[in-house]
Amino acid sequence: MKFQIEKSLLKQNQPRVSLNGFFIYMRLSTIIRPMKYTLILFFLVAFIITSCGPSSSAEAASNSQATYIENKGSDTIVNLALAWAERYQGKHLDVRISVTGGGSGTGIASLINGTVDIANASRQIKEEEVDEAKSNGIEPVEHIISRDAIAVIVNPENPVNELTLQQISDIYSGKITNWSEVGGEDRPIVRLSRETNSGTHVYFLETVLRLSSKEDKTLFSMDTLLLPSSEGIIAEVRQNPNAIGYDGLGYVPDDLKMIAIAKEAGGAYVLPSIETVNDKTYAIARDLYMYTNGEPTGVVKEYLEWILSPEAQQIVEDLGFVPALTPSPSP
Repeated sequence: MKFQIEKSLLKQNQPRVSLNGFFIYMRLSTIIRPMKYTLILFFLVAFIITSCGPSSSAEAASNSQATYIENKGSDTIVNLALAWAERYQGKHLDVRISVTGGGSGTGIASLINGTVDIANASRQIKEEEVDEAKSNGIEPVEHIISRDAIAVIVNPENPVNELTLQQISDIYSGKITNWSEVGGEDRPIVRLSRETNSGTHVYFLETVLRLSSKEDKTLFSMDTLLLPSSEGIIAEVRQNPNAIGYDGLGYVPDDLKMIAIAKEAGGAYVLPSIETVNDKTYAIARDLYMYTNGEPTGVVKEYLEWILSPEAQQIVEDLGFVPALTPSPSP
């Protein structure tokens, strides 16, 4: 801070003390008075300097003492993770949580590389990913944090309301190419999918296209349109009456139609919901995961414990997902 005494207003013989643009005028005789007055001036200047200091110093100190949690991965989980982080930070001012998406593969790769505290995934980590992690000194530990149904969605103009798992598999593999083959109008089917780094893509491939058979090597049809986000699939289905897509139940808006699905021909057709996931009648349901390097400790442990609390699991339900406090369906 600049501090100077200059003679100004010479006719009045008044100096001024300049402090960051604030001027204190006094007579020259005041300055040359005994030392006790000089001390008064000194304390006055010290008071002004302190008052003009950065008002955010306390906040800066608080931020410097905050503990940061880096959380990355599944786009299915990202909105839920953001809602959790916002609520938790509001109650724990000494914790800062950074949440980003990018897909389950991205989150797990970041865990393997040691650049995140928590990786979000809408599929289980693969054996080869575990091996790669261990070769880097990382020990992935799995935490089930909620559950989800994958809804198969179409444009509301599409008259098709029901499909079997086999029919959906045949649509996405390219065996069925026209809506008329499954009771709809004579229109070509436009297939939409998430990109390959998405855990939802992997789960849909293994559970629906391959009907949970590890020997089955069925792949998505080459003309399947791969989209980078859940929102992208929603937007395309909304504007294209020939499209079919799939998305986490929590992302499906009211203006799109969800298909009722039967596990096999002749079986009951069931729509996705919290109830049908819990009673195991809906065919495409899964757990959602967070992964840490080893058993969590400190603030990460406390955060994961809170995520499984009734308060946090209510947020799960509010966003259209299925709370993890209920037992998982058997494979």
